[in-house]
Amino acid sequence: VQLQASGGGLVQAGGSLRLSCAASGSIFSSSRMGRYRQAPGKQRELVADVSVSGRTNYAEFVKGRFTISRDNAKNTLYSEMNNLNAADTAVYYCNANRLILGKRSAIWGQGTLVTVSS
Repeated sequence: VQLQASGGGLVQAGGSLRLSCAASGSIFSSSRMGRYRQAPGKQRELVADVSVSGRTNYAEFVKGRFTISRDNAKNTLYSEMNNLNAADTAVYYCNANRLILGKRSAIWGQGTLVTVSS
């Protein structure tokens, strides 16, 4: 498994969760790491991503609530999710995006379910 996701589960509205995604070193060090989610009946959407240099980008609907970070020593991506609400209920995926010989390559981790109860 190239991307191993962990975390998720059931949380009450207003609560917090942390998702992790561990990758092999060769993948992690050269990849822009992203967190996506897919709610029932909806398309997969970007939640946030972080570049190799640590620059972050967030979707508007999570700004101020979610924090994405990467630990390059541990080859792990973290997503701290605070003030969760029912609309955040979805399967969350991690993604490693990098260039290989000039071509874009994307690797997806297995999804982890986050359920927010109201």
